[in-house]
Amino acid sequence: MWENKKRTDSQDTGEQFTILGKDVMFKGVVRFEGTVQLDSCFQGEIHTNGTIVVGENAVVHGIIHAGTLISSGKIKGNVTASQKVHLLKPAVLIGDVHVPSFLMEEGAYFKGFTDMGSHPWTEESLSIDETFPFLTAQSTTPAPLLIENEPGN
Repeated sequence: MWENKKRTDSQDTGEQFTILGKDVMFKGVVRFEGTVQLDSCFQGEIHTNGTIVVGENAVVHGIIHAGTLISSGKIKGNVTASQKVHLLKPAVLIGDVHVPSFLMEEGAYFKGFTDMGSHPWTEESLSIDETFPFLTAQSTTPAPLLIENEPGN
């Protein structure tokens, strides 16, 4: 059910890797260090500065706060990530997302509001006159319209 392991591969970084096993229901508020792989049903809040991987059979109802979220499972609730959210096929995410980088693979489903924070371009105070000067150079009074009759009328 709960497994908390240190990676032992050749690229050992000393990072904690936690697996929340299949066929188990979790409820409450949990906080993790490092990477979390969720393959079960969860209701509540998940908090980590690391990465949360939501497996294809996982179902989450609640709030997720993470560094990175990678999901191919089902999530109903709001997500806040400091780095990125990546939805893989056949992920379903219903809820609001606050993240600087949002990626969605074809075949994934998302319904909600996305806030990627401010961007330098949106903070600039560009007026329409400076951006599109040709629009303001035109006369504001419409030119007369000339309609000619066809020959024989």
